[in-house]
Amino acid sequence: MVTCKFAPSLQPGDTIGIISPCGKLDEGCFDTAYDTLRAKGYKIKESRWMYSGTNGYAGSEKERAADLNAMVLDDTVKMILFCGGYVSNEILPLIDFEAMKAHPKLYSSYSDGTSILNAVWAKTGLVTYYGQDPGVFRDPDDYNNSYFEGWFVHPPMTDFVPRTPWQTFSAGTGEGIIVGGYTLNFAMMMGGDFFPFDETQEYLLIMEDHEAFNTPAEVSALLSHVGQSRLMPHVRGLIFGDYSDKHYDELDGVLTRFGRRHSIPVVYCHDFGHGRSHAVLPIGVRARLDADRQTLRFL
Repeated sequence: MVTCKFAPSLQPGDTIGIISPCGKLDEGCFDTAYDTLRAKGYKIKESRWMYSGTNGYAGSEKERAADLNAMVLDDTVKMILFCGGYVSNEILPLIDFEAMKAHPKLYSSYSDGTSILNAVWAKTGLVTYYGQDPGVFRDPDDYNNSYFEGWFVHPPMTDFVPRTPWQTFSAGTGEGIIVGGYTLNFAMMMGGDFFPFDETQEYLLIMEDHEAFNTPAEVSALLSHVGQSRLMPHVRGLIFGDYSDKHYDELDGVLTRFGRRHSIPVVYCHDFGHGRSHAVLPIGVRARLDADRQTLRFL
């Protein structure tokens, strides 16, 4: 059985490093988020290039990777919190994964952060966290805060706590190591050098998308790509996150067919993803999904 490698939890006075490994940011965009985090007792450190705009992004590939690597080597930084965009996969070959092993930290993001979060876990064995980026803290929310506290301050959580009822599209139970994230980014990782998963293990997929980015047909194409990968024979369940407030019968069909095709349990929830709820899911932690009881237990 795989042993989880956890970074130390946050303590009062610790520093949270803020980087942008993809999109250019406007100065001051996270001021209210910083106020929230400082009110919790943490210090904030911004990276050098996050506002630079080189090539239309938050720095060139080398600059963005340098920002991440610098935060890794800074032992005053206990957590690295980063936002999304479209091009974080560009910096994967430039990340110092050996330094990450030597300087374990908490890594949290979602969306485009999928590429880095899964690569860090796959390359180092260090648990990373899907669900919250700096923008989440602009508007404090008790539900989102409970997950921040549950995984980063007083870990580990033992059970996923839903905010709203789940939907089951394929019944059954499944147990495995949590991997995944945003459908596009995770699908692009299949077969690449930065997701060298262990084929002797079993996995639970967490996936999410949003109507603003991809239609149900496009989601189906991306899920099919994952379904045709070498990972899929080892997948034991799928938890799909918030897609929209509007109900899409087409998405229901996509998830139902995916579960039947691969004989795995499949559930849908509004608790993580690009919506209002930002529950945290730990990549690299073993968990058990019960689609009949609509529960997820972290093991």
